[in-house]
Amino acid sequence: MKMRSVGAYLKQAAYAAVYRRYEKRLQSQINSRDIPDHVGLILDGNRRWAKDMGLSINDGHKYGFEKLKEVLKWCWELGIHTVTVYALSTENFNRSDQEMNELLRLAEKGFKDVLDSKDVIDNEVKIIALGRLDLLSESLRSTISEVTEKTKDYGKNKLNVAIAYGGRAEIIDATKKIVESVTSGALRKDEINEGTFSKYLYTAGQKDPDLIIRTSGEERLSGFLLWQSAYSEFYFLDVYWPELRRIDFLRAIRTFQRRKRRFGM
Repeated sequence: MKMRSVGAYLKQAAYAAVYRRYEKRLQSQINSRDIPDHVGLILDGNRRWAKDMGLSINDGHKYGFEKLKEVLKWCWELGIHTVTVYALSTENFNRSDQEMNELLRLAEKGFKDVLDSKDVIDNEVKIIALGRLDLLSESLRSTISEVTEKTKDYGKNKLNVAIAYGGRAEIIDATKKIVESVTSGALRKDEINEGTFSKYLYTAGQKDPDLIIRTSGEERLSGFLLWQSAYSEFYFLDVYWPELRRIDFLRAIRTFQRRKRRFGM
């Protein structure tokens, strides 16, 4: 019994050593090339991961939330200056009341954690909420307002949290604002072009994402940044969000670096 335990320990230690060497090599390869400035993250697979692990759906979301905090640290360490996270879609509101209450509770906890987050302060992360915030509870909206106010003067890094967000909803909302501007005389119809339209989106004034990463094996955007992703590179991973490893993330960055980006071709 002891011999088997020692053997298992040695095997695990050897695997860990190989993992560290591979991660170090990946990091070295990535450091020699340009890092994407803006990365979008579609955090998919919490529920399926929880089911496979024999856990509750709520546990899956909790582990997913902890993984997000870890991945954001990787981003700041790599020098990725803007991260947009698909936290909660407008379609998610069709889920059960119990699951939605837990998701909104975790969202509020996440924003509250930001208020005292050393990582946010040290990395000067400006927090911006994107979406139809009127769908959220008054308490959550108040917390979001407090966070955005506290971090508004940070400029080194940016975290966009897409919450109660839908890409089609964003385009509709932008269109309504443009109609209002034209009606009021603040904008002429012949001034409307792609650049003008972008100024009316939730992400007004920001660069479009260079890379969008989705976990869980699904290969679609599900309404995430539909306008902004026109020339983004996509990377789909066949792992659930809570089990994402640093080497998985580094591989995504390396793959992006190896691609030749074509704008409009």
